[in-house]
Amino acid sequence: MEPIFEIKGLKKSFKDFSLKGIDISLNRGYIMGFIGPNGAGKTTTIKLMMNLMKKDEGQIKVFGKNYMQFETEIKNKIGFVYDENHFYEELTIEEMKWVIAPFYREWDEALFRTYLKDFNLPPKKKIKDLSRGMKMKFSLAIALSHNAELFIMDEPTSGLDPVVRSELLEILSQTIQDEKKAVFFSTHITFDLDKIADYIVMIDNGEIILAAEKDELLERYGLVRGKREILNNANRSDFINAKENQFGFEALVKNKEYIRKTYGNEIIIEKPNIEDIMLYYTGRWQNAKSDY
Repeated sequence: MEPIFEIKGLKKSFKDFSLKGIDISLNRGYIMGFIGPNGAGKTTTIKLMMNLMKKDEGQIKVFGKNYMQFETEIKNKIGFVYDENHFYEELTIEEMKWVIAPFYREWDEALFRTYLKDFNLPPKKKIKDLSRGMKMKFSLAIALSHNAELFIMDEPTSGLDPVVRSELLEILSQTIQDEKKAVFFSTHITFDLDKIADYIVMIDNGEIILAAEKDELLERYGLVRGKREILNNANRSDFINAKENQFGFEALVKNKEYIRKTYGNEIIIEKPNIEDIMLYYTGRWQNAKSDY
């Protein structure tokens, strides 16, 4: 099956950061979570995917076509939601919709109206008077109303209350059920990915450091705790970014069954979530200041 999008050897350099030849591909019918610390390269990757920024090297194909040659056709079939407001503040929701809708050949007005109602968005309300969460809902309504096949989401649940977040995740899960669509979901709220993601791709310092099926990750990896005496120079490589304190140590392990057989009752093993894996794997417990 041809991937719905495929990135090969993608590079982009800035003064103090570079995307180092990343490879990502996603098939129809799946949701991919794209995670990493702030400044890791998530936003840069998405901007390059949408041709909002020029790449230095590499190949980007969407629907099997070269983005540079078929940009207009490709964008007609992409639902794009990102964590920035690019609407005209003085326009109402209704007026802004009339600006945006003509760009999409398969705009579904009835579906758009349904989402406005579901998201409690008053058509006559000005963009400048919308809360952050309401602006994100409006972006979602636009993205979901023109029969898109690929949804690219950059922090889509940011600013949303838990109820609306849950509704959004349910909508995304339903969207891919026909196996003709796919979702590329970049977020720092990894709890959302625990619920809906099929695949996880982790980026750090401009490099892909982990890519696997979510269920495989959660099954294979483990969080371990034990006494400090267990750690030594010979076995430290068994543990990812071990954190030591006066009571013992905590760490992530790649193969919990091997660790269980090797250390037995000397350690306690727990099941991690996606956030645990990201934080231990990157070793970056504090958010970076930059936003790439």
